[in-house]
Amino acid sequence: MTKVAVVILNYNGKKFLEEFLPSVINHTDGYEIIIADNASTDDSVAFLKASYPSVRTIQLSNNQGFAGGYNAALKSIEAEYYVLLNSDVEVSTNWIRPIIDLMESDISIAACQPKIRSYHQKTHFEYAGAAGGYIDWLGYPFCRGRVFDSYEEDKAQYDDSQEIFWATGACMFVRAKVFHELGGFDANFFAHMEEIDLCWRMKNAGYRIMYHAASVVYHVGGGTLHKSNPRKTFLNYRNGLAMLYKNLPSNKLFSTILLRLILDGVSGIKLLLDGSFADFLAVIKAHFAFYAMIPKLERKAPKQVNHIYQKSIVWEYFVKKQKPTI
Repeated sequence: MTKVAVVILNYNGKKFLEEFLPSVINHTDGYEIIIADNASTDDSVAFLKASYPSVRTIQLSNNQGFAGGYNAALKSIEAEYYVLLNSDVEVSTNWIRPIIDLMESDISIAACQPKIRSYHQKTHFEYAGAAGGYIDWLGYPFCRGRVFDSYEEDKAQYDDSQEIFWATGACMFVRAKVFHELGGFDANFFAHMEEIDLCWRMKNAGYRIMYHAASVVYHVGGGTLHKSNPRKTFLNYRNGLAMLYKNLPSNKLFSTILLRLILDGVSGIKLLLDGSFADFLAVIKAHFAFYAMIPKLERKAPKQVNHIYQKSIVWEYFVKKQKPTI
């Protein structure tokens, strides 16, 4: 069994492999690098075989999304730690060792993320993870360094090692034993929010999620599905509700989801008024898809866990014009 396996899930991402795989190879300290190809229809696999024959490639028979794709690939990879890395990420010197050292020091740490900066604006944090992920009590995700579409400049304000609520799937270090014990990602999610759901389940099982600023990577974002795509809107709204249903304690389940449904409706109306009819329709479809999804979702004794922001991030940001204090 190898100590660390860096696993990149690829779907039609040849251009990103060409651009970013060299940085991964150059800065990965001899650890194993594996490309799991999610049934790409471009020539990603041919490119890998021709240009990087020594890099192990796992070819999946069909596109199972981020969640199902990683679940399928990781079943055949034996390692103590997985590093789940998006294909559109540029890594930096010594990006692995500090996080592995941290996780080795405390067996209660199930997952950890580095500092995520924007590839296109390297002085600023990036959407997917920034300096560690949180959710508010209504299940809206945000990060230190990023709230909705507001991104902070990195001025060393988050140069720490801190427990967080969720670690980004863009660059997620995860203890393999815990990943498999908990059944991996929920394949019903397909893509988006699955890492938050997994981290919540890890916390329900008594584990901790960490952020460690000693490791820095740079993320393009939207490499597979751009944020303006209504499909992304659909997945985020549907999966956000599914995550709440799976993980909220019973005494908070009904009231929280009801309020979230109302707020989603308000958000949908705003999208419509802004001229985004396709996104408005995606919100409606997401709600009906969530109702249909409920019989497939498992609730495994959810309990009250820490690091949930007890105020409304929507109210704080859009009404009071404040960023959360974490």
